Amino acid sequence: MPLCHFLRAMGQRSTVGSLLFFLWLNGICTGFKLENCTYYIRTFESVYSVPGDMAMLNSTLVSSDTFNFTTVPYNITWYNLKTGREMSNQTGRILVHRETLWFLNVTVDDIAEYVSILRTPSRCYRQGIKLVVDLPIAEQCGRPKKAFQTLTFGVTDKVSCPLKDYITKLDSYNITSSIKWYRGCDLIVDGTGKFTYMDKAILKIERVEAENNLYTCTLSFTLGGITGSVSETIEATVSARYSLTPQVCEPANEIIKAQLGSNFSKRCLVFVPSVGRPSVDIAWLVRNNYIIDTTPSDRVSTSKLNLTMQGDPNGAWLELLLIISELREEDFHINYTCRAVSDRGSPEGYFTLLPADPDIILPIGSVLGGVTVLFIISVTIYYLFKVDIVLWFRKAFPVLYTNTDLDGKLYDAYVAYAQPCAIGFSKEVEEFALRTLPQVLENACGYKLFIGGRDCMPGKAIVDSVEENIQASRRLLLLYTASTFISKRHTSSTSSNNNNISKSSDNNERKIGDRSGSMSFDGSEDVYPDSRQKLECMAAMHRALLEGSLKVILVELEEISSAQLALFPESVRHLRKKQGAVCWWKNLRTRQRWRTCARLREDEEKGGQDTQLSPSLSPSSRFWKEMRYSMPVRGKRASYPEKTALLNL
Repeated sequence: MPLCHFLRAMGQRSTVGSLLFFLWLNGICTGFKLENCTYYIRTFESVYSVPGDMAMLNSTLVSSDTFNFTTVPYNITWYNLKTGREMSNQTGRILVHRETLWFLNVTVDDIAEYVSILRTPSRCYRQGIKLVVDLPIAEQCGRPKKAFQTLTFGVTDKVSCPLKDYITKLDSYNITSSIKWYRGCDLIVDGTGKFTYMDKAILKIERVEAENNLYTCTLSFTLGGITGSVSETIEATVSARYSLTPQVCEPANEIIKAQLGSNFSKRCLVFVPSVGRPSVDIAWLVRNNYIIDTTPSDRVSTSKLNLTMQGDPNGAWLELLLIISELREEDFHINYTCRAVSDRGSPEGYFTLLPADPDIILPIGSVLGGVTVLFIISVTIYYLFKVDIVLWFRKAFPVLYTNTDLDGKLYDAYVAYAQPCAIGFSKEVEEFALRTLPQVLENACGYKLFIGGRDCMPGKAIVDSVEENIQASRRLLLLYTASTFISKRHTSSTSSNNNNISKSSDNNERKIGDRSGSMSFDGSEDVYPDSRQKLECMAAMHRALLEGSLKVILVELEEISSAQLALFPESVRHLRKKQGAVCWWKNLRTRQRWRTCARLREDEEKGGQDTQLSPSLSPSSRFWKEMRYSMPVRGKRASYPEKTALLNL
């Protein structure tokens, strides 16, 4: 129709010229339709506006889905399909910026379909967008065309403005924009009441009400020298049934260690604050790939989603198990992510699977157990064979011990025993001191002994002899029996317990019972008529207990009962309790027990030739080993001159 008016205005000029002009104009108006362009449908084919607002028509042809726009040259042209004209810039009205067509002041005359044509050297593409202009409804705030969103009653929720595309485009132009929110016709001031502006496109609402939920967002900006705005109205539907942002409780961004080759499972536990069944789904991701459609026969699988709504009145719990039947090397050192997918957001939680540390508890326990057992066995062996071990060590490594020949001492041991005519004297004890001890310790072991009844110089004062010879000895052997320290008044009560040595002691006691001027070790009469024995005991105990300069070896020749021990001098009892005694009677008991088991009949035929004090003269017997253990060490290492001088003093 406009074309006919145009022809009439030409004044009905020549027919040929008119025909040529018609064909040229029609080619311009319809030329873009004749092109063989690929048509692309836009997701939203219409843009709604009202008179006076700004409107943006944006072509989506400039996309990698269409062509490689980063390397292939192109240009875009906009056309008004109603008029057939190419769109161009109009001051204060229209602004064409490549793939975007802006209407700076929308009018009803702008209602049309607009086509964008994108041309490359080899192809062309086209896309159509409709601009719909609605007149405002009288006495009603907001826009005639509304968007719809859902709010949850009674909780904190948010409304999203549909103008996000406008904001993104303006930001790409570095153009500042601002947004305002309205509830119905009333302006909402940021931070007042229960409303808060979040970013540019979200309005946060606390305690959503059931009524008056019509919200309008207005975006204001300046473009092409024109300041304008565009608005969208949201009609919010309030629902009592809600499902808020899910919360991933497990896994909690943790590290888990597992054994190679073992089976493994881990649950994804999600809590959803909700009323009714939540609109949430959860899934496991490995290397950014979802684990879906699995069966229990697969090596890596998931269980069925378990939903529990009865345990917590504030929401629902969802649980999904990740199951690995056999862990392999490729399963370690990667993240396993549980994602909760909902329209409120998609929070995640993950765990990293690492190989378990080597099980060192069993080896450590075995080592500690072995060391403990070895220690107990070693202590037991040392306790049982201490004497043998020490004697062997002395024999094997004599160089580790100081040579005692350089210490200034003349004797290895001073032998003290009850002399003849003294209380407690016994022929068997004297024989043990004068014959048995020298035969083993001196002849077999090489020790040098001082024995009072053998080595005393005739005519020398007893005090001087005892003092000098004890000073020149490294040890003191104190031989005693049950009657050695018991006075005459106690002898009768103890003689029945000691058949051999006690009888000798009683006979000797009767022989010397009438002697006068005798003194006891404790200050009483008839105990130690021999002053030598008293001096020996006093000197030995003084050096052993007070000075610590002499080691006294107690040699117990017969078993002592508790009653007999109570009558001993306190110093002897203390020393016996402190260091013990070398018991000759144990050696006799052992030999008698062995002889009873092995040679009982042969001994009966011989009539028993051994007496109670019949000694075993082998240095390897238990008694003599204990004696050698207590005696000084015969080392080979030279002593220091300073130490030797001090010992001589």
